[in-house]
Amino acid sequence: MTGPYLIGVDCGTQSAKVVVYDACGNAVSEGRQALQPMSRPHHGVAVHPNDDLWDSIAAASRQAMAGFTGEPTEIAGVGLCTIRCCKAFLRADGSLLEPVISWMDDRAYQPYVPNDPSLEYATTSSGYLGHRFTGELRDTAANNVLLQWPIDTDTWQWSDDDAVFEQFGVTRQMMVELQMPGEVIGLVTIDAAALTGIPVGVPVVATANDKAVEMLSAGSLGESLVLISLGTYIAAMVHGHENHQHPANFWTNFACAPNRYLYESNGVRRGMWTLTWFLDLLGSEVAERARSLGLSREEYIESEAAPLPAGSDGLMTVLDWLAPTDRPFRKGMMLGFDARHTRGHLYRSILEAIALTMKHHVDAMCAELGSSLDEIVVLGGGSSSPLLMQIFADVFGIPASRSVGAGGASLGAAICAATAVGIHPDIDTAAATMARDRESFTPDPRNNAVYRDMNETIYQHIRDATDPLLERAYPLFR
Repeated sequence: MTGPYLIGVDCGTQSAKVVVYDACGNAVSEGRQALQPMSRPHHGVAVHPNDDLWDSIAAASRQAMAGFTGEPTEIAGVGLCTIRCCKAFLRADGSLLEPVISWMDDRAYQPYVPNDPSLEYATTSSGYLGHRFTGELRDTAANNVLLQWPIDTDTWQWSDDDAVFEQFGVTRQMMVELQMPGEVIGLVTIDAAALTGIPVGVPVVATANDKAVEMLSAGSLGESLVLISLGTYIAAMVHGHENHQHPANFWTNFACAPNRYLYESNGVRRGMWTLTWFLDLLGSEVAERARSLGLSREEYIESEAAPLPAGSDGLMTVLDWLAPTDRPFRKGMMLGFDARHTRGHLYRSILEAIALTMKHHVDAMCAELGSSLDEIVVLGGGSSSPLLMQIFADVFGIPASRSVGAGGASLGAAICAATAVGIHPDIDTAAATMARDRESFTPDPRNNAVYRDMNETIYQHIRDATDPLLERAYPLFR
């Protein structure tokens, strides 16, 4: 095992993952730490308790470094990727004024600022965590979204319009310095080294929002590949060069490459979370049975779901376990039960709902862009499911691929770091060199026909029928 090495930090909604890679993108050690449950004191509020984001990164880093058998002096850089759409409010010394606001908190999209005289800075999760690593108050422009912050999406810098700052309830003095993805924020401090095990003085590199960093790990910056990111929030993304200002069926976000953009479809809130919720409902008996067979809970239930027909014998799931803010009355649903249905049907129906929902969103985005797709790449823990991968291929009717080996946002962060410290000459070369090989799933034409008919005649129309009833029920059960 020889260097140089790159560290990719991926801090998401449910866990922090830290991976050490070599210059070819091979993972050589890894650490993972679950985050604490989100604090939800009342409706519309969701915060990461205490200093949980930093604590989880520090714990995962210590695990990764404990398993690292290479030469620490050959660690060339750290790529930092954190969950997007969070807000952090800091004192003058950079410490948290209050717990980090989650992307699931209504205040994340409002001009909320704490009424506290010690408030000095307002930033993202990456701005705060970059400070914990380096002591510098700098942030990547590519993790600041226009919906939340006064940023100019053409220049990738703060707006020149004072009225925009007033709109967001912040001042220029509160804003930290912005840098482009692939630039060094600062160096690992003595304090950060003591908590993480990462050597003092290693450069820490700005990346982007977590979805853009995942896209980079797919190894393609082209415009005919869509990436579907499976996480608590499920999103679909495709690269482009134009800053579309007012699209109807997607958002224009910053990519993890300077002056490129990432078009992101509508998504699924609490997407993969819903599978965990369902498995938790099955209780300890299923978990213990799976463990006795040397299987995970997912593998155990998937063995029951895989032989079932496409369409789950008419059982359909609508994934509104977390309603959108503009339609707060929506609820998750399963409809079409009859005596045939088993827990395997329920599990398969949730998987099908994920794929069908994302197919609808991707089609709307591509129609507006006037683009067509050759392949979908699926990233995230759910991509380890052969059944889910086959369902994606069958629903979309084109090959669905997944990375072989460690990947995701941690690899994308390492790719960004490799460019910043000069291991690879540019972001395209780094992505092509370090991204993992892909395994492809071919669509079954018969299943594709079932899903196409199911989607066009029934599935995409369910909310039209149920929204009026749920809106009437909302005042009673909100």
